[in-house]
Amino acid sequence: MSKYEIITGKNAGFCFGVKRAVDGALEKLNKKDKLYCLGEIVHNGQVVNELKDKGLVFIEDIKEAKGTTLIRAHGVEEKIYRYAKENNIELYDYTCPKVLVVHNIAKEYCNNGYYIILLGSKTHPENIGTISYCGKDSCICETIEDVDNALEKLKSSGVKKLAVIAQTTFNLKKFYAIESYIKEKLDSKIELDVKNTICKATEDRQKETEEISKSVDFMIIIGGKNSSNTKKLYEIASKNCKAICIETADELDMSKLENIKKIGIMAGASTPQKSIDEVISKIDNN
Repeated sequence: MSKYEIITGKNAGFCFGVKRAVDGALEKLNKKDKLYCLGEIVHNGQVVNELKDKGLVFIEDIKEAKGTTLIRAHGVEEKIYRYAKENNIELYDYTCPKVLVVHNIAKEYCNNGYYIILLGSKTHPENIGTISYCGKDSCICETIEDVDNALEKLKSSGVKKLAVIAQTTFNLKKFYAIESYIKEKLDSKIELDVKNTICKATEDRQKETEEISKSVDFMIIIGGKNSSNTKKLYEIASKNCKAICIETADELDMSKLENIKKIGIMAGASTPQKSIDEVISKIDNN
């Protein structure tokens, strides 16, 4: 019996969109001799390596594709679809349905003459895809400083309508804080439409992380080092208790658990159940 009390989040691990993409890749690999994937299918090294071993070829540019290509859960820029069609590249599109909804919202705002602020990481593949549907009057904002710059650009553009949307894995508290800031700073003559496009699964995972981290002595967040949603879970947990972020059980330093009695565990949306089980097993067996 473990000397620790362990609370594992009910929302830990694969979300619907990631599971759909990974299951789809595994299914297609059974039917294709050669299969490409544009970018990492999900932000998790273990999952990527497993699929590589099964024959999935990861490429960074659609021009490298020599056959059927998977579109990952994060989605891609609009121009990728055009290039694939023009060059007869068959696509299996596993863009998360929640991301596709954001693309459609962005297109609608763009077509209706809005300046669009997309809240999220400037380098995240999801946002690189989404911003391509937003038109020229748009920008990605990560910080308040970015928002200030965007509002200046809005002013000089002459556009009288502003739409605010978000990366599906954006921090919920940060979203509401920036929304309040924009409402405070925005010229009253500008029409504002704010749409919370953060995925419900992301909201639930962040809220549960908040709750668990307030009730334990130590929090372990499991997920890929390049996973945006995993980093956000760590940020939330570390405000309420001691916390670490690891990708695998091998990275867990048991000395950090000295004098700890109650441990919380949460995992990012791209983290396979196997990784969670291995961490719990290591804790139980020490």
